[in-house]
Amino acid sequence: MHLTFKEILQLIDKVADRGIAAVEVEQAGVRVRIEGKGNTPQVIPAYISDVKPNALPAAPIAAIAAGAAPASALQAAEADSEAGLHVITSPIVGTFYRSPNPESEVFVNVGDHIAKGKVLCIVEAMKLMNEIESDVDGVVVRVYPQNGQPVEYGEKLFAVKP
Repeated sequence: MHLTFKEILQLIDKVADRGIAAVEVEQAGVRVRIEGKGNTPQVIPAYISDVKPNALPAAPIAAIAAGAAPASALQAAEADSEAGLHVITSPIVGTFYRSPNPESEVFVNVGDHIAKGKVLCIVEAMKLMNEIESDVDGVVVRVYPQNGQPVEYGEKLFAVKP
């Protein structure tokens, strides 16, 4: 079991959000250390060449930092909080924007009632502004990325309670 790029990005976000000084994760012979420095954590990969595959623990990855929970516990807590919610994901790789331009109001806020087809955000890819629309009726309960943040294909954008 290896850490995915998405899991590493989620860990970076958790370090930045909680102001944790550092988190170090080791799994399948690969060690990743994320150091929070202000609002821009750094990822420093370190590969372990002399570790034997049979010596690796089968347990979930362990985060080594004061106040940091293991990634599996973070994922389980996030899954529980999303039970019964419809998650809208990014259909493309690009930059997430909550409004059509910096001077405009955001398309939606947490608590807003939305209808299917309502524009929720824009994902800019190669200078093209792609409007992302809701595919369900409901209430916005969570906005995952920050305005101006890069997003990956399939990354969570919004959680909607149908």
